[in-house]
Amino acid sequence: MKNEMQSGAYGSFASVYDMFMDNIPYQQWFEYICSLLREQGIEDGLVLELGCGTGSMTQLLAENGYDMIGVDCSPQMLQAAVEKREESGLDILYLLQDMREFELYGTVGAVVCVCDSLNYVTGQEDLLQVFRLVNNYLDPGGIFIFDLNTLYKYEEVLGNCTIAEDREEASFIWENEFYKEEKINIYQLSIFLREENGLYSKHEEVHYQRAYELGEVTCLLEKAGMEYVAAYDAFTRNPPRKDSERIYVLARESGKQ
Repeated sequence: MKNEMQSGAYGSFASVYDMFMDNIPYQQWFEYICSLLREQGIEDGLVLELGCGTGSMTQLLAENGYDMIGVDCSPQMLQAAVEKREESGLDILYLLQDMREFELYGTVGAVVCVCDSLNYVTGQEDLLQVFRLVNNYLDPGGIFIFDLNTLYKYEEVLGNCTIAEDREEASFIWENEFYKEEKINIYQLSIFLREENGLYSKHEEVHYQRAYELGEVTCLLEKAGMEYVAAYDAFTRNPPRKDSERIYVLARESGKQ
């Protein structure tokens, strides 16, 4: 395995991402995130979504009264997000930035990061830098909500398995290889896109995700100057279980007056 692992931004897969992700219950995810925001007193105002992708969650939050900013490092994913924005007429600011280096013009009331976007940050120092930037750009007492795929999911569900899907417009083969010692999951994506002549072109991408245990995450949050609030088994208010596949973590800006 390579010593230095950085996921590339979604390229060819971005054009068919929404097609193959149509089984994700975005509405359910939105309702859960919205309930967490409101419990923390964030009912409107500026909200940043890191790793916004094609903007599905960004749109839902904007439709429900939040002033949204979306950040992603993939031009192709952001192009899809911009097209959705134009169709809807919503006022959303999209920024092409790496979450490890993002910059805003001012602070926001909350930051959200979902769909395991933070698992793509494979180094602890890089994750710490993301947390520091989030803390810097949050209003005093602002809220950070993010999800993570768990070590259990990589070891027992995704790791070393192959997922494939065939549709008329496109097909993909998604091969997973999990390295337990490094806690790294390698995604080998082969995408087959149907061209106008009826033939298929093949595109390949490699992505890396890292499993973080909750103790690591809370330590990094505190090191970044944030206050750890809670962690939940996804879409519940229950604490994470040993077999949780996804967890949600809440943290609060700490230190600004």
